[in-house]
Amino acid sequence: MEKLNILVLEDDKLAQKVMTTQLAGHEADVAGDLKTALKKLEAGRYDIGFFDLMLGPGDDYSGLKAIAAAAARGIYCVVVSSSDSDEIIDRAYELGAADFYAKGNEESNVAEILRKYVQRRRAERAGDIFESAFITGDPETRAAAAEALKYAPTALPLLILGPSGTGKTSLARVLHEHSGRDGAFVSINCSAYTDDLLEAELFGYRKGAFTGAADARKGRLLEAHRGTLFLDEIGTMSLNMQMKLLKAIEERTFYPLGSERPEHSDFRIISATLEDPQDLIARGRMRFDLFQRIHGYTITLKPLAQRKGDVFLLAKHFTKDGKRLSFTTEARRRMEEYAWPGNVRELKKFVDLLSSGPGGRIGEAEVKRHLKEGEVMTGRAGGGIYEYALAHGLEAALEKVSGDIIERNLRENGGVRTKTLADLKISTRLLYATLKKRDEAAAGEKE
Repeated sequence: MEKLNILVLEDDKLAQKVMTTQLAGHEADVAGDLKTALKKLEAGRYDIGFFDLMLGPGDDYSGLKAIAAAAARGIYCVVVSSSDSDEIIDRAYELGAADFYAKGNEESNVAEILRKYVQRRRAERAGDIFESAFITGDPETRAAAAEALKYAPTALPLLILGPSGTGKTSLARVLHEHSGRDGAFVSINCSAYTDDLLEAELFGYRKGAFTGAADARKGRLLEAHRGTLFLDEIGTMSLNMQMKLLKAIEERTFYPLGSERPEHSDFRIISATLEDPQDLIARGRMRFDLFQRIHGYTITLKPLAQRKGDVFLLAKHFTKDGKRLSFTTEARRRMEEYAWPGNVRELKKFVDLLSSGPGGRIGEAEVKRHLKEGEVMTGRAGGGIYEYALAHGLEAALEKVSGDIIERNLRENGGVRTKTLADLKISTRLLYATLKKRDEAAAGEKE
């Protein structure tokens, strides 16, 4: 941890010793009275101030004056006092205190205060994350992410909402990196597993726990000890699995499959879903008590279509270590007008495709050919799918959109059907029905 300059205002000699012991490794000045504290504040430059409020017998909370003086100099003010009535707590915060703790538990409280302070300061300096780890120039998105970063050093669970491909995983990783937790960032996509497989992935299993369990395996919960467990698409988790996960979150203990011995893990939860949690709860697909456990702070990411300025920021980022591209005015206009239904993920695949091609100057015709706007809804009145609906009916248009999206995803996944099932969260029945219609149409064309 970086060394901090700290002022301690405390009149009790034993309490002074306790504080300086907890602040070992930092530059700590001690003041035993208000006058000395004010002089030190005037002459020095401190990062944090720890303030007692009652300085001697009969003192009328003179330590409050030190809070006002320190806050005016931008010092992070922490009250550690035995005077903790509601009125005094409110007055301290009104004067500029950032934290208020009752005396008696300095050993754990001081360490946590310093850890959170350092991480918050790093987060405040982390403006470059918007040019490197989480690319966006959109003011609303930057403000929302910056606000979420304030909660990164805490144990508060975080919930990230937004359509598929908007960068939820990237943001979760950034939040972990600014959490100060020294464990790993462990990610799992809940939609990619059946119930049984998800339980085995999360909790782990012992050798012989089920057919095929030739060796014991550590679960994701244990891998995330002292780190972050990122549960992507948590809205697809069954109610039965939600109940088991809730118990593990509440108790921080769980049983691997086939084991009678509990495991313990100090993990921090970050969750993500593309669906509205309140709607999931209303439809009986999410337990309300689980929702209460995972949404300490919620951030919503907008789709790429609502932050058009990010299209070329991201395109530039995707090519920064490889072949650079140039776009004509018409190509840029076409890309900015496109709806990007796959969001950032679709844009990256598109840029990777262009970078792999023979040329570097991209024109409108090439953009139109690869984006295939006639196959997906572009969001513009008069678009191809609207005209198709007028000609063939709404049901046929919806079926076409569904089929085109499934076929496109299959192409992008190299024909791996299990990946398409997970990406689009569709049933096996729908996938094979779509493929059957495609094959029948192709056979009809050959005849």
